[in-house]
Amino acid sequence: MREKGRWADWVAVALGLVVGLSWVAHGMLGFSGGLFFVLGLGVILAASVSLTRPGALSSEVGVLAGGLVLFALPWMLGFTHVTGAAMTAWIGGGAIALLGAYGLFMARAARRRDPELAWGSHSNAVPD
Repeated sequence: MREKGRWADWVAVALGLVVGLSWVAHGMLGFSGGLFFVLGLGVILAASVSLTRPGALSSEVGVLAGGLVLFALPWMLGFTHVTGAAMTAWIGGGAIALLGAYGLFMARAARRRDPELAWGSHSNAVPD
């Protein structure tokens, strides 16, 4: 029976959902709240691709990049004084980045073990 996805990808989906909806709890309206939503949605999308394609490196890089941008967001947008939002970005971004790094390591191993799990190994050629 085939594995139902890595635990790290499922946790990344859950953290993406938490981050994507956290702007409501923090009362962050405007551009910064929109970025919380968009980054959470991006992490959910990248982690979902990782669930369906365990050998795809690009989706794991997307999760890692989303976590790093989220971690740097309080400094980039200057809301370090909003404690709840800043802590959500730092803790959530750090955890998502760690999950992305772990997923990248695991995706490389899965790609070496079975190249069919990656994007680039599929061919649309019709057999003769």
